[in-house]
Amino acid sequence: MKANWIERDGQVIDLPNLSALVEKDGAWFVSRCPELGVASQGKTRQEAHKMLTEAVELWLESASALEIRRRLRLGARVRALTLAHA
Repeated sequence: MKANWIERDGQVIDLPNLSALVEKDGAWFVSRCPELGVASQGKTRQEAHKMLTEAVELWLESASALEIRRRLRLGARVRALTLAHA
């Protein structure tokens, strides 16, 4: 997704930078967007990431402005770690 905003139901919604978390789970890789609570999977890390991108785009196309705002408000916040002893 290239835009930092989306128009839905006549409203403009500012989107944060969305994250992709990809983890191995048995024979598959599970991918999640923690900010929106959307998930997918794939046989490789790359496939899982690609499938998550598609899932988020499809979800954003069909979700109402109210649901997008609700998920952004309740979703996980992702921040970089700054380690003192690394």
